[in-house]
Amino acid sequence: MKTDELQQVRPGFHDAALGSQAVFRTALSALSHPGRVIEMPDVSALPRHGHGAAAMLLQALVDSDCAVWLSPTLAGTDAAAWLRFHTGCHWAPSPAAARFLWVAEGDAMPALASLDAGTDEYPDQSATCVVEVNSLDTSDANALALTGPGVATEQPLCVQGLPDDFVAQWDANHRRFPRGVDLFLATPTHIAGLPRTTRARVVSNLQEA
Repeated sequence: MKTDELQQVRPGFHDAALGSQAVFRTALSALSHPGRVIEMPDVSALPRHGHGAAAMLLQALVDSDCAVWLSPTLAGTDAAAWLRFHTGCHWAPSPAAARFLWVAEGDAMPALASLDAGTDEYPDQSATCVVEVNSLDTSDANALALTGPGVATEQPLCVQGLPDDFVAQWDANHRRFPRGVDLFLATPTHIAGLPRTTRARVVSNLQEA
């Protein structure tokens, strides 16, 4: 990184160990309870660009061995310099080559089928995609109905900002198990997890479904 870029990078975790642990626990909780909207702890300074919850999540999950792809709105901003400085990550040349992806709100989400799904022997080496969205809530109108491990019956999740064919993409991703991509959805302050084991369908009213 150039000197002038370093001078513009904002700090990361207030306490590197405690902050990383707090965010990692939040991420695990989100994946253990698919569709549950969880507030991200306020444990880090943030870059000027990108949703804060997404930035903190990647700061905790990424390290120097990780290839990261940033969508066009984030690439070249202080968010890119911030993440690279605090994690030591390197940039993937394409979404397909990335271990982690950070997709800005309003940017097109790469097709899930194009991302690294891992192998049957090493499914844990698949991609994790962090997608910024406009909003997350659990009201029961026009929601995704989520089922699978970690969900007692059906978990509603209303999301603004996913592609129109998301459910079809997610169904194809789920069918690749044990391979497949895991997904985090992020607003500026909250996240929700969608592990590959989760099934999703669209309903207009969960109480009538």
